[in-house]
Amino acid sequence: MALDGMDTRNQTTVSEFILTAFPALQKLQTALFVVLLMTYLLTLTGNLVIIALIWANSCLQTPMYFFLSNLSSLDMLYTSTVTPNILDCLLQGRRSISLASCITQTYFFFFLGTVEFILLAVMSFDRYVAICNPLRYTIIMNSRACLLLVLGCWLGSFLSVLCPIIVLSRLSFCYQEISHFFCDIAPLLQAACTDTHLMEMISFLLSTLVLLTSLFFTITSYTYIISTILRTPSAQGRQKAFSTCASHITVVSIAYGSNIFMYLRPSQSHSLEFDKVTAVLTTIITPLLNPFIYSLRNEKVKQVLKDAMEKMTALLHKRT
Repeated sequence: MALDGMDTRNQTTVSEFILTAFPALQKLQTALFVVLLMTYLLTLTGNLVIIALIWANSCLQTPMYFFLSNLSSLDMLYTSTVTPNILDCLLQGRRSISLASCITQTYFFFFLGTVEFILLAVMSFDRYVAICNPLRYTIIMNSRACLLLVLGCWLGSFLSVLCPIIVLSRLSFCYQEISHFFCDIAPLLQAACTDTHLMEMISFLLSTLVLLTSLFFTITSYTYIISTILRTPSAQGRQKAFSTCASHITVVSIAYGSNIFMYLRPSQSHSLEFDKVTAVLTTIITPLLNPFIYSLRNEKVKQVLKDAMEKMTALLHKRT
């Protein structure tokens, strides 16, 4: 907790933190390490398979799958900012990290998280154009527009997260132990020995802006989508339209549900244990689920995956 109003001249400012991760689960750390390592490897494999399928098959060279390949790449980067940290913590029990590395990790964690929410909103816009304005879809969502939208996601996120991270880096920290498995905002603010009200307000406002704005945009898109689908006379047409949106809706629900609980609040003072559980869901479990959700709920991806497996099996039979 920040020491508001206290004279900090006699405080020793730390330049290195100790991440304690899960001290209450010391007896289970080996089992937890194995589970999380397998989860991480499966996440990387699943997302790489999605990317490879999209770029190797001409039938998947559409804006929807272009955005999906970017989402898979983003998921691999996002989970890689945190998962190696927690694996290291579980091996060592505790892990030291320099202040500079800690601030850098915080920046990339929130930068990549912000990119994902904006990208999900862009994907909802893609579905809106495809279903509500299909005759102009190829004109509106041309390759140049798709590339600019993706670049806009990255550039907008880079600039929006830069200001609060600069403010965070200028705080003085007096507490070395951080009860977390990575450098999240909440435990860092609790380790500060200067007034953190400005940082808390900036963090809350940024979280509100990113989460609620992108969520509002997504909900608005799907309001028009559902309205259009319900007016479709053919039952088969309605089912096909819904099926193209089902995967995206599932991913959006998981992403927003977990992050709203974690970050959309004005105070950073509630239980860090709750934050740790939620962080595992957002940084480790969600990137694992995304490729499987899109594989299992998307008929075209399933067919391409089936064809690829059949070709691989036939090739192996020829060699043997």
